[in-house]
Amino acid sequence: MKKIVLAASLLVAAATAAYADPIADRQALMKSFGPIMGSLAPVAKGEKPFDAAEVLAALTKLNEQAQKFDVPTLFPEGSNTGDTKASPKIWEDLADFQAKDDKFKADVAAAVSAPPADLATFQTQFAAIGGNCGACHQAYRLR
Repeated sequence: MKKIVLAASLLVAAATAAYADPIADRQALMKSFGPIMGSLAPVAKGEKPFDAAEVLAALTKLNEQAQKFDVPTLFPEGSNTGDTKASPKIWEDLADFQAKDDKFKADVAAAVSAPPADLATFQTQFAAIGGNCGACHQAYRLR
């Protein structure tokens, strides 16, 4: 019995340590999206040549980061105060916020599972992914 209690205590401590500061964790994850999207934007605009391998590598990295975005863990009750740019609206309509995150994850995953072979396809995918970012920031980011 003591072993079970000890094991459970260690699991709780590990989980708490992993997300000790949800504000810092979510900010770090959000900041990881920027450079990836920034590397893809010039390609989507036609300012940089389309290279299918480079685009897929960036989309894969974006997908890896996007799949780490766990709304309940990163936006727990009470994490709406402090050094955050997250709007209180997130906690007022958590279901919509989760739905926007789910759509973002799905669109990024779809772009990876069906890699763009040409610029036009990539532009369509990038517009959907970027639209998800914009919709969420418009509704849920403090200015």
